[in-house]
Amino acid sequence: MTRSDGYLLDNRQNEAGQRFDAFATLFDPTTFRHLEDLGVAPGWRCWEVGAGGTSVVSWLAEKVGPTGKVVATDIDASLLGAVARPPVEVRVHDVGADEPPGDGFDLVHARLVLVHVPDRDRALRSMIQALRPGGLLLIEDADPALQPLICPDEHGPEQRLANRLRQGFRRLLADRGADLSYGRKLPRLLREAGLQGVEADAYFPVTSPACTALEAATVRQIRDRLVAAGLATDEEIERHLVSVEAGTMDLTTAPMISAWGRKA
Repeated sequence: MTRSDGYLLDNRQNEAGQRFDAFATLFDPTTFRHLEDLGVAPGWRCWEVGAGGTSVVSWLAEKVGPTGKVVATDIDASLLGAVARPPVEVRVHDVGADEPPGDGFDLVHARLVLVHVPDRDRALRSMIQALRPGGLLLIEDADPALQPLICPDEHGPEQRLANRLRQGFRRLLADRGADLSYGRKLPRLLREAGLQGVEADAYFPVTSPACTALEAATVRQIRDRLVAAGLATDEEIERHLVSVEAGTMDLTTAPMISAWGRKA
């Protein structure tokens, strides 16, 4: 996340906490599996980029223990106060504009961050620069263009409305510089940056209560922008929220692609 008045999903809005809880439910198991496989251990120095919520930071802090360190950064650190104690250091930081908050990290991790950063190339260089030789980079980002629907089973009018609102959300993201096909580029970008042993996979929930919670919070967060842009009416949004909260639609998310590699 970068400093921008145009950032679509503000951490200070009421729905931000609900969105982070849904992200944690949906994506923490995948993230933690990758971090376990990468060997995070006591004494490691880690940089969690665009931390936003606290679940990954807390997991890393437990793994690295009192001899390690976790630097948690975001342009808005308002939700990170609960974890701002050793071994965690919280900093307000713009990964697309600021210098890295240190060097010699054993691990740098970012989840659902770079797709929103206007200067993604600089941000990626910054994260790699911060690694020690042999250090590990794990980037996890969405690819909304790879699977653009919120309701893949578009069998009725409420599903069609949901997908139209999702299209409006994607348009708002693109207008603010988001790269909606960024996730699929990650393996190539990591190789081109000189990382070794690059691998990647993807996670794609098809239906889940957390997907429902995420959709409700997201739509509430952007409803004024959707209406102002002429992408939906208040009545349509209210009808959609009623359908979402009834739990009768199979809602999904964009695939999250995880890519990792080691600095030479």
